[in-house]
Amino acid sequence: MEIKVLGPGCKRCQQTEQVVSQALQELGITANLDHVKDPIEISNYGVFGTPAVVVNGEVKCVGKVPSKDEVKKWLQQAK
Repeated sequence: MEIKVLGPGCKRCQQTEQVVSQALQELGITANLDHVKDPIEISNYGVFGTPAVVVNGEVKCVGKVPSKDEVKKWLQQAK
């Protein structure tokens, strides 16, 4: 599973990365978690608001810090 947190590294982006990491741990799922900070790479996903979360190439969330329950649903659907 490939997960990307898109954002410049602001506080909300860091919170999003922590939420995703915690959800992965709680579900016992191993995944590649990457924080993409390059604005050009972020725009390649069609994302113009951050933070954003991409799971297996699919944008799941834009412009907000998702809840851990939201992230868990995405991860379980992507397994």
